[in-house]
Amino acid sequence: MAINLTENAARHIRSQVAKAGGVALRLGIKKVGCSGLAYTFDIAKAIGPDDEIFLSQDTQVLIERKNLPFLDGTSVDFVRKGLNESFRFDNPNAKSECGCGESFNV
Repeated sequence: MAINLTENAARHIRSQVAKAGGVALRLGIKKVGCSGLAYTFDIAKAIGPDDEIFLSQDTQVLIERKNLPFLDGTSVDFVRKGLNESFRFDNPNAKSECGCGESFNV
């Protein structure tokens, strides 16, 4: 099981976690979107009993165990394009994605 962050993603996550006084980024999924599942992320204030901890680029990422089959092997990048900035996901488990990249299907 692995989650990989690019240097840009790790830098952005570390900055946001420090600003919020958290311990890690919590990456997850929810049922929604035009393709069925959407990525979720927020700052975790604590590590929960159902969390799996991943370390990439000296940055902690937490994923609830129930979400691991959907996110295993995912690479996360953080890109800036003009005035827009966002996370980009390369998920080997996704069979299809919507055009905007916000949701996926497995």
